[in-house]
Amino acid sequence: MAAWFTAHVVATGRLPLFSFFVAFVVGFLLIRLSVRLIRAKVRWWPGNVRAGELHIHHVVFGIAFMLLGGVAALLVTERDGWPIIVAAALFGLGAALVLDEFALILHLRDVYWTEKGRTSVDAVFVAVALSGILLIGIRPFGWDEITHGGPRDGVVEVGLVALALVNLAGSVVSLLKGKIWTGLAGVFVPVISLVAAARLAVPGSPWARWRYQPGSRTLTLAVHRDERLRRPIIRLKIRFQEMIAGRHDLIAEPQVELPPVAHAPQPAPGAPRA
Repeated sequence: MAAWFTAHVVATGRLPLFSFFVAFVVGFLLIRLSVRLIRAKVRWWPGNVRAGELHIHHVVFGIAFMLLGGVAALLVTERDGWPIIVAAALFGLGAALVLDEFALILHLRDVYWTEKGRTSVDAVFVAVALSGILLIGIRPFGWDEITHGGPRDGVVEVGLVALALVNLAGSVVSLLKGKIWTGLAGVFVPVISLVAAARLAVPGSPWARWRYQPGSRTLTLAVHRDERLRRPIIRLKIRFQEMIAGRHDLIAEPQVELPPVAHAPQPAPGAPRA
């Protein structure tokens, strides 16, 4: 095991990424364990961090860890020693704390245990998947052609770069169509993103809002396909996420109280108007 780790992680320069990945996963699991204990009101657990009446969210600590680890990584010159391992681990721990409250940042209010709070778990799962793919050595399609180039013929080089850009455009369209996982997978595996980009968008996605008119046949087909194919997979994904992160639909969405609207006084009947 040690020989494999040295050959496939250390020798390939992936030790900082490995440290980031482990710290990210462990940090997310620990913070989710903490918030679930807090939610269950376990007496021996310390509970929330407060400064007087102010509840300090763990995203604040995450930002501090990310800044500390990021700046430290910029200062470290050796890429295979303990300093870079610690710096990458601090950055990974901070990233886990920040993404665990991604929904709070997105909505600018505490929606942690509401339905909208699932966005945080989705963001964490995406980050784990991407960093895991990069850790095992898979790079985006066309990465070598765009960044390094080679002794190949110029026409072949231009063709590969053009194909990579077309594939990247397909991934962007897939993401706009609400197909997060296929869009990201298409960055690494060609054709997947192009097929996803050619198919119907997910109802409610930016593409559907821009291109599908209400009551149109295209929108009707998209809704039917979403209910028949995508929704069962989403339900399975939610069950798996709930085993790790807890339920997010047990608390009602917080209601934002709007200030009363001041109405201008109405003139008396028959009074002249300005």
